[in-house]
Amino acid sequence: MVRVGIETLVDTQMEPIAGDRVGLITNPSGVDSELVPTIDTLYNHDDVELVRLFGPEHGIRGNEQAGVKVDDSVDERTGLPVTSLYGDNRRLEPDMVEDLDTVVYDMQDIGCRFYTLIYTLAYALEGISETDTSFVVLDRPNPIAPLAVDGNRVSPDHESFVGGRRLPITHGLTVGELARYFNGEFDLGADLEVVELEGWTHDTWYDELELAWVPPSPNMPTLDTATIYPGTCLFEGTTLSEGRGTTKPFELIGAPWVDAEEWAATLNDLDVDGCAFRPAYFTPMFSKHERQDVEGVQIHVMDRDEIAPVEIGVKMLITAFQLYPESDWVQSNGEHFVDKLAGGRTLRETISDVDPNESADDVYDRLDRRWDEEREAFADLLDDYTLYQ
Repeated sequence: MVRVGIETLVDTQMEPIAGDRVGLITNPSGVDSELVPTIDTLYNHDDVELVRLFGPEHGIRGNEQAGVKVDDSVDERTGLPVTSLYGDNRRLEPDMVEDLDTVVYDMQDIGCRFYTLIYTLAYALEGISETDTSFVVLDRPNPIAPLAVDGNRVSPDHESFVGGRRLPITHGLTVGELARYFNGEFDLGADLEVVELEGWTHDTWYDELELAWVPPSPNMPTLDTATIYPGTCLFEGTTLSEGRGTTKPFELIGAPWVDAEEWAATLNDLDVDGCAFRPAYFTPMFSKHERQDVEGVQIHVMDRDEIAPVEIGVKMLITAFQLYPESDWVQSNGEHFVDKLAGGRTLRETISDVDPNESADDVYDRLDRRWDEEREAFADLLDDYTLYQ
């Protein structure tokens, strides 16, 4: 049975933080195997004084939608002050921890570089490194760890809160290992300790564990969602719906101008392992194409041991832009959002210039060959930071 970091911490009698004034970065996914929130565990423990909470995107209780600014507040359950790390400032600044001995991080990541919770971790480490406050990560499994390291690495000039720190799209690391990577690879020098998992290895899918799935964000309801997300999240950077506002976010993709039967047939004819595409008809209740009839596809995970979500997402993008010229890239203040997700301009420029008659397999293979060297360079770093063999 796997034991998550908070359980390891309690079992060791709170030694890393005993007697400390503690701040906690967490959200609803920060629970033990009995679903007791880490907030409650630390707040009620005699050996520490929990004095402040820090809230990421979606808020400390997970009730805000994606991209919604979160203000400082007071937690109604504990009465503790909550400092937002997804408001006007997304960084943990040194003055936020002046009265703290230790900051603890406990949130479930999903193993993909787009997820903002890991940049909350990176920014917190940067802030902590300028202080005498220590930083403790309570480790959790990477739910999609068996997937290969995949995709390009973020170029330094496209660093953002949805892609940075030279990460590939799927990285294979736990949050504790990511913290070690951030701290070591970028010379932060923070006083970091990782409270390790017990009984977990990198070849394990999350549903093979005796742990409940607690959505780490409102649009990550299942492990299947997390499995396909590294590919379909790229649709956030397009005018097609990525399924927000439905019960299957990131599994349903479409737009009012799509022909569901045509697109599904085209995708099923491609050389894509581990999944199947079903024609789908849906009406998002919010976000893109709100309350409009949308046609598209649902991606079904058929064999996750064969699945390659980055390949799936890129081939879906290629065919969507080939078949439906109405499709476009989302821009804000003159910037293409997909460039932040894709870690550079190459993906967008390649797909925008593609010949409508060129095979999507061939276009993807051209991109994939460009990413080989970047993937290998990242994989070469992992032995320095992995904790679980």
